[in-house]
Amino acid sequence: MFARTERLTLRPGWPEDAPALTRAIGQERVVRMLAQAPWPYALADAERFLARPRALTEVFLLILAHEGGPPLIVGGIGIQPEAEGGHELGYWLTPGAWGRGYATEAGRAMVAIARHALGLRRLVSGHFVDNPASGRVLGKLGFRPTGRTVPRYSASRGEAVACRLFALDLAGEEDAAAEPRSMAA
Repeated sequence: MFARTERLTLRPGWPEDAPALTRAIGQERVVRMLAQAPWPYALADAERFLARPRALTEVFLLILAHEGGPPLIVGGIGIQPEAEGGHELGYWLTPGAWGRGYATEAGRAMVAIARHALGLRRLVSGHFVDNPASGRVLGKLGFRPTGRTVPRYSASRGEAVACRLFALDLAGEEDAAAEPRSMAA
């Protein structure tokens, strides 16, 4: 599955992306905000992640920015089945891409994929309480706080961290502005 927005290309990760993926995500201030990424993050971690089999309703796409030069991996975004039978949206950006609206732009494309290509009716997400910027992104995507904060294990920190939970009803009114310019399976 691929998606294209005004400034981004979302595409599957390929084995040859492992070195660039390692450079983009392999920073402590990135992985400490993620639940599953280890610290330190090494090339072997990227290779394993990219080779991992995925369920039919699981999508992981690399975020490539193509403003002013060749496309560069600036992050990742995905939808995966979660424990309570729903699907969870997760994302990350490399620090050089922070504050540029890329997470919101990529998130809008993934919400459209969830709704139209995967036929999902609801998404959940969350952010560690020490990462309020991620909560602002979720709000821009239409996610609403559930009112729950739960402990969630962070592999990079080696402990449970308080995580605020959000949900998005995909069966409701669609926002035409949220759709990517193009999407292909």
